[in-house]
Amino acid sequence: MNKITAAITAVGAYVPDFVLTNKILETMVDTNDEWITTRTGIKERRILKDEGKGSSFLGIKAAQDLIAKKNLDPATIDMVIFATATPDLPVAANAAYTASKIGATNAFSYDLQAACSSFLYGMSTAASYIESGRYKKILLIGADKMSSIIDYTDRATCIIFGDGGGAVLFEPNEDGYGLQDEYLRTDGIGREFLKIEAGGSILPPSEETVAKKQHFVQQDGKTVFKYAVSNMADASTKIMERNNLTGEDVNWLIAHQANKRIIDATANRMELDENKVLMNIQRYGNTTSATIPLLLHDYEKQLKKGDNIVFASFGGGFTWGSIYLKWAYNS
Repeated sequence: MNKITAAITAVGAYVPDFVLTNKILETMVDTNDEWITTRTGIKERRILKDEGKGSSFLGIKAAQDLIAKKNLDPATIDMVIFATATPDLPVAANAAYTASKIGATNAFSYDLQAACSSFLYGMSTAASYIESGRYKKILLIGADKMSSIIDYTDRATCIIFGDGGGAVLFEPNEDGYGLQDEYLRTDGIGREFLKIEAGGSILPPSEETVAKKQHFVQQDGKTVFKYAVSNMADASTKIMERNNLTGEDVNWLIAHQANKRIIDATANRMELDENKVLMNIQRYGNTTSATIPLLLHDYEKQLKKGDNIVFASFGGGFTWGSIYLKWAYNS
């Protein structure tokens, strides 16, 4: 019997209808389209405006898209992992609610939170369960309603983030496709540079924390950028070295969409042709846990069976890493 690897066999995605363009942001804060585009590569982002809907809504819609495309019986799903930094509720897991809503009645489920690296870490977790031989179908969802934690008077953060959801299905493979290797890291120094101060167990919600806007994302942009550029590039080149891959061998870089300059720096270190670097940051901004599956969805038809793909991410905490995966199907 050949070694079991964990392969992605289907993808799905969902983004809200409302488009928040740079031109609209110009009317909200002191910024302009040229400044945003030059520094981030972002032109627009999607915002979930519907009252009473959170990140689970985005994840459910993405999962339903996958289920429909794959013609999948949701009752055959063994497990649902929901990667998110913006759960609907502080205690009840998005994953449990999502599994029930999509009809995954035989799945156990839980949330995974590693900031912008949540989906990448989720890939590692899902693959480990598949490789164990105990589970056959694992649905990994990445979805965030970042607009719920953004201060739209703070031009340092409001230009960056958007809302969206994506999903992938992992299944066993004995032909050598799927996840090949991973290099994942964390460093607690990042706790002070990218955070939401209030709402956790250290500083519970109060009138004072709300008044001080301590429930919104705060970021030391220059410091985060410096760490992101070095660590995401280091992880990506490390995974290539460990697997004897050159820039010629890698078919695609699928990097977390936080900033075009960070992605470009990573690609340069990998000595990749720019045509191998997949991007949609200009349309969605940084959707945190959803950026990687949204890329897979948008470029699915370009991905060919056997393609060597390097995934990379960097997020708050700090969390970062890279995964090497062989694509398992043609669309």
